[in-house]
Amino acid sequence: MNAQERAIRRDGFRKMDFRQKLDYIFTYYKLPIFLGVVALVIVCSTVHRQITKKEAVLYTAFINVSVGDALEDTLTTQFVARSGESVRKNEVYLYRDLYLSDDASFVNHEYAYASRLKLLGAINAKKLDLVLMNREGYDILSQNGYLMDFPELLGGDASLRQRLAPYLTENTVILEDNAIEFNLNEAESYQAVTEDVVNAIEVSGLPAFQSAGFPDAVFLGVIANSARTEWALRYLDYLLDPL
Repeated sequence: MNAQERAIRRDGFRKMDFRQKLDYIFTYYKLPIFLGVVALVIVCSTVHRQITKKEAVLYTAFINVSVGDALEDTLTTQFVARSGESVRKNEVYLYRDLYLSDDASFVNHEYAYASRLKLLGAINAKKLDLVLMNREGYDILSQNGYLMDFPELLGGDASLRQRLAPYLTENTVILEDNAIEFNLNEAESYQAVTEDVVNAIEVSGLPAFQSAGFPDAVFLGVIANSARTEWALRYLDYLLDPL
């Protein structure tokens, strides 16, 4: 439009009543308004996520165990608070309700397979540090070499090693085997080279777990490629005296 046409349109707009102006704006400018609203929502959502985003000091998985709200708070929020970090900005990130089994039935086979994939993905991305698990989960992770050797983890911390001594547990690690050949019927029997390694603690007797009501023993291990072993050591120290 030329200058005269724009002047005529502005004059006509000024003479409209409020309802006519709204109708005019909606008719001719609804697309730019819609795009502006979408852009505003995206910007606000991004800003909100950045403001409320928490830094994970540890990544923890619950495998074949279910934890109540009180114990979960002790294992996560209370640990961050006791560490002197802000609970608004830091967290213990949880992978809940994972299920591992070598004898999964048809009913839960897909769930076990999905849990295994999620677990392996977290380990490969170095976004898993601790695992709280029952005996079956412990055996599977230990045999596959996913758990850190505790004497190596504790290193020169003689005090922590001495305090953890009553809870340290030993399990089997498969160094090599012929599982593929055996499953393909290329070997008459399954054979494996193994060693026993101290790679977890039984937490059932620790203060935080004594009233949790677990029917069987529960174990805590540290993932072998954990990128946050310093925090893992602080966590083990905390579990010995969480109150």
